[in-house]
Amino acid sequence: MDLQLAGKRVLVTGASKGIGLAIVRSFVAEGASVTAVSRRSTPELEATGATFVAADLAEPDGPWRVVEQVLAADPRLDVLVNNAGGGDLPEGSLGNVLEGGDDIWLDVFELNFHSAVRVTRAALPALLEARGAIVNITSDTARRIGAPGSTPLPYAVSKAALRTFSRGLAERVGPDGVRVNTVSPSATRTHLLAGEGGYLSQLADAIGVEHSAVLAGLPKDLGMLTGRLIEPDEIARAVLLLSSPAMPSVIGADWAVDAGSVKVA
Repeated sequence: MDLQLAGKRVLVTGASKGIGLAIVRSFVAEGASVTAVSRRSTPELEATGATFVAADLAEPDGPWRVVEQVLAADPRLDVLVNNAGGGDLPEGSLGNVLEGGDDIWLDVFELNFHSAVRVTRAALPALLEARGAIVNITSDTARRIGAPGSTPLPYAVSKAALRTFSRGLAERVGPDGVRVNTVSPSATRTHLLAGEGGYLSQLADAIGVEHSAVLAGLPKDLGMLTGRLIEPDEIARAVLLLSSPAMPSVIGADWAVDAGSVKVA
């Protein structure tokens, strides 16, 4: 199947590893010209041949500076993938987040919600010109808030906000030719989730359980019908389809790649 992505100019955030790296690799394999954004590069990202731009998108002016730099090199932009998210767990985020100050919520929202909104706002004129596509990476936690195995509440709420923003934006810009969609993964085999020092490792320390035990039990705890973590390449394939001009009628959709973890629509 020809996805008609060869020669397309693509911007991917949160691109140095995990899901973002898989997305970059997939677009490059389709013949797209990819600009990859993250705070720092990795040998794996460098090996893709993508153009790298360093930025901290959690800083208020970071998204605007990135898009300005990208469009200065070439004003054409066909696809934007807002994948940046996750980040370090702020101290206290595994406890009662309704106590204490606003720092936990603000830090999580800056990276997981505001950065995507700011990048989108900066890139939208170029995407309108190209009649392009936006794919935002949300999370199954946006539909499972409070369910067993849920991630910290600020993260889940920030991803729910991104999903709502994406649906509203799709209504605004769809008539002008820009397709906006989201992909909502469940637990995916990334260092951020499963690696030493990642979310599950921190959770295991907090509850006094071995990291390996938490990792092994997670798919069942989340109700994932495959019994295994999702691979980043699976998320990347969904992103390619939603970015493709061959799928012109998919607008405002939220594609769940969650192994059946979400039990209600």
